[in-house]
Amino acid sequence: MGMGRALAVALVGLNGHVIEVEADIGQTLPNFILLGLPDASLQEARDRIRSAAQNSGIPLSRRKITVNLVPASLPKKGSGFDLSIVMAALNAAGDVRRTGGTVFISELGLDGRLRPVRGVLPAVLAAFSAGYKEFVVSTANLAEARLVKGAKVRGYDCLAQVAIDFDADPKDLAGIEGTWSPGADSAGAAQETAVAQQGVDLSEVAGQAVARLALEIAAAGGHHLMMVGPPGSGKTMLAERLPGLLPDLSDAEAMEVTAIHSLEHRGAGLVELMRRPPYERPHHSASTAAIIGGGSSIPRPGAASRAHRGVLFLDEAPEFDKRVLDALRQPLESGELVLHRSAGTAAYPARFQLVMAANPCPCGKATGKGINCECTPMARRRYFGRLSGPLLDRVDIQLQVNKVQLSQLADAGERESSATVAARVQLARNMAGERLQQWGLAHNADLTGRILRGPLRLGGHDTALLDRAMGTGVLSARGYDRVLRLAWTVADLQGRERPGSDDVGLALTLRQRGEGL
Repeated sequence: MGMGRALAVALVGLNGHVIEVEADIGQTLPNFILLGLPDASLQEARDRIRSAAQNSGIPLSRRKITVNLVPASLPKKGSGFDLSIVMAALNAAGDVRRTGGTVFISELGLDGRLRPVRGVLPAVLAAFSAGYKEFVVSTANLAEARLVKGAKVRGYDCLAQVAIDFDADPKDLAGIEGTWSPGADSAGAAQETAVAQQGVDLSEVAGQAVARLALEIAAAGGHHLMMVGPPGSGKTMLAERLPGLLPDLSDAEAMEVTAIHSLEHRGAGLVELMRRPPYERPHHSASTAAIIGGGSSIPRPGAASRAHRGVLFLDEAPEFDKRVLDALRQPLESGELVLHRSAGTAAYPARFQLVMAANPCPCGKATGKGINCECTPMARRRYFGRLSGPLLDRVDIQLQVNKVQLSQLADAGERESSATVAARVQLARNMAGERLQQWGLAHNADLTGRILRGPLRLGGHDTALLDRAMGTGVLSARGYDRVLRLAWTVADLQGRERPGSDDVGLALTLRQRGEGL
């Protein structure tokens, strides 16, 4: 009887901390003590692992078992510690060996089966970055864990299989004869399946030439977009097609996005890196916690973080709670959400493209002369009053989307497909990437005022219209910079090295919503 050790990972947001699991078997009456700030689900591990070990043929010691999770000051939660705790206890009893350098991440069933847990990818990634190379997970999590290149990951179906690979005596174990042989690779149990998904295409959108151009500019520069128009004018169709115009994610971006979604998946849901930008469309009744993230202990990611490197679409934006909308102001600027709770602070990346759609009024009929509108002036002001000025000031493109005419709807002529527009977007992004590389930026939407008024300063003739708009109070200082960002994207799409007065004029027009569009 002595000390046993194993390793686990505690996730706080996307940040993983390697936990050393220490087990000591004393000489007193039977007891099981779990130390190190465990939450309720982790406290329940004491009974789960006793039954799992008993039903696997390797019962835990009848003496006092003390398990300490180091560092003890860090709160731990979840059932992913089950396997590491039982392996440390078995190591202390001498039933298994060589557990000190392996990271164990799995929940245990009462029959000894290894069950999948959420967040395996960020957990393995954090431990691998900390210098640990060997990992044990459930078979259902194996494909996801192996997305971390260089990590040596083994997947198992039950505790007995794990114990044999760590030098337990096979004769003492239960329920494995004829079903498994020591050293077998169980990767085949987690087969990658390809699900064909029918995509949406920009060619399906009838008319809306200006809106299509605005969508292309938004995709090329990573700009936020707001569309205001009557019901049925195509706002939702346009928003749904924006992800199809965006380039594939780089390796680093794909790892970030997949790690976030790993926290929401349980089981064999992630078998490869997510290469396409995500698309989130929360309902207008969603709470602040659902959009931003939250929870009673360690907060979980919300729709804003799940849309990282992709699109967050708020349909019927004025119907969202005003506090929810204003909560987006901080991540729109910083690209990160830091959530503080009593149990700890979690940071999630949230660099998304915000797309909002709204009707012109609550009844949606205030278009043209608005003679059919049933809303009072007060109802209209209250409706758009939920979209605060500081929030709208952060939205680069604010577009009026008009009704589609019958002639446009019946026109079966050639319309540009998403692939055609995406090719132009990619070329524009390449131009911007080469120009912005010296400042460590990737998109025109990331340009700062210091750069725009310094190395990328435009001549007075080119910005004359913009200067007048700011002088008359039409634009704020933030709005001035955002129009310049738009102008650079317009120039990139045209293949020009620098924007001219026409590009600035188009950018200013896209910034100022009006019926003239």
